[in-house]
Amino acid sequence: MTDTTTIVLVPGFWLGGWAWDAVAERLRDDGFPVVALTLPGLESADADRSGVSLADHVGAVTDAVHTADSSVVLVGHSGAGEVITGAANAAPESIARLVFVDSGPAADGHVGSQGLGEDVIEIPLPSWDELEANGSSLGGLDDDALERFRSRAVPHPAGPAREPLVLHDDRRHAIPVTLICASFPRAQVKAMKDAGHPWFAELARFDTVDYVDVPTGHWPMWSRPDDTADAIAAVAYAVSSGRTSA
Repeated sequence: MTDTTTIVLVPGFWLGGWAWDAVAERLRDDGFPVVALTLPGLESADADRSGVSLADHVGAVTDAVHTADSSVVLVGHSGAGEVITGAANAAPESIARLVFVDSGPAADGHVGSQGLGEDVIEIPLPSWDELEANGSSLGGLDDDALERFRSRAVPHPAGPAREPLVLHDDRRHAIPVTLICASFPRAQVKAMKDAGHPWFAELARFDTVDYVDVPTGHWPMWSRPDDTADAIAAVAYAVSSGRTSA
């Protein structure tokens, strides 16, 4: 590598940095510095989530980006797509590439969970049936993986899910984007983008978008960790070599 690229991994709802363990190990073996974040309020089941805000989550990611000693590939899974979009808005000059894992960039005004009352402090991990009914496929996860997920999951702070994302810096659209398409294949993602579906419509505003298919369920870091790591590593190698596309 001509330069060492730092990879910052941000997990989705109910997860800490531990969710990336298998992927992070593989990336470190490939020679990349890796930061696997645990966002505020998700440190443990006993953490105080009452005052955690979306700004706290975006700020934690932005701080990790600014702390890196090299160019940064910023990776967000699922609901963390909103958070890394916020970080891209806050520090567009400091991020070399955005990677969305079964997710996509959020638009200005996006709210992660509609209808949450002000009295709601946290969002517990739903039942498996509820997750799948809401579009989060459990494909590729065996009983042991589901048991680990359930035992380690932490209720998600309601504040970051309830508050609208405020974006103001269009320079974020110049950051190259890679989508790792897991439960939604690239053809479906592109069709949803073209149709203006809120999950992927914002992609149309980015200058460079690449797609990598890793067919599985919504948690590819567990069901296909090697392939997920390979896809992220390819992006980081491209950044290290000065290429704009993986």
